[in-house]
Amino acid sequence: MIIPQFLSAIGLVSRAPAACTRASLQGAVDNYLKAVAAGTPAFSALGANASYAENDASIAVPNGLLSHPVKVDFSRTILDTTSCSAFTEFVATTGHPYVVHTQLKVADDKITAFESRVSDDGDWLFNATAYLYWTKGEKWDPIPADKRDTRAVIQAAADAYMDQWADYEHPVPFTTPCARLEGGLYTGEHAPANNTCKMAKFPAPVKLSSRRYVIDEEYGAVSVFNGFPFIEASKPFEYPSPSSNQFRVEGGKIRYIHEVTICLTKGCSQTGPPPPPA
Repeated sequence: MIIPQFLSAIGLVSRAPAACTRASLQGAVDNYLKAVAAGTPAFSALGANASYAENDASIAVPNGLLSHPVKVDFSRTILDTTSCSAFTEFVATTGHPYVVHTQLKVADDKITAFESRVSDDGDWLFNATAYLYWTKGEKWDPIPADKRDTRAVIQAAADAYMDQWADYEHPVPFTTPCARLEGGLYTGEHAPANNTCKMAKFPAPVKLSSRRYVIDEEYGAVSVFNGFPFIEASKPFEYPSPSSNQFRVEGGKIRYIHEVTICLTKGCSQTGPPPPPA
């Protein structure tokens, strides 16, 4: 499993953050996305000793996604001034299709550590074209100040969803409708036969490990990087496949969920997702 020493090595274990603003975090993300588009491993917002991990493997920045240009068709970012961190998801459908989720730590306008879930063909339910279509149609506007949830409420909603994998009866605060985008598969108001985010019951309880959070109260959003067991059939049940869950929470309830899970073997060697609940 992912161990604390690994997370510490790539700089993503929680520490006392340096002062930051939404503007400074957004500037770092914008600079990173420009580097993605240009395929530039060295960019101005990258700290001199910044660490990088891709799909839970610690690697040198030039050996990862930034080794080649990627045309970004759409991106969405959330900013966490409490932990001085940011999260951005982007979709690329031209050339090599990707859906990428990235968490970044920032100090003094420099990225000190970042890690990405880089999903492409063969990853769980991957379909970049579908992902782009559905995510562009969602509404992730700022929430009025008097209606914003606290960090604790936003994280609790995300944790409730993720805890339900281990306990199917665990209560989860879903809105109606609630929409989930998983790889490229979409359920929600545009899929009337399954107008819910209620999960299928897995054959056995699974615990989502090593959760790392980026929380943005202004957008009611939280990114959670974690390990997801069971799904990689070529590995033991406990093997934690690199996974990412992003949530939009409104009034304490989950409105949108975006999920990306990385496979070692095409489709994680599974024949498909578990059947829906009766």
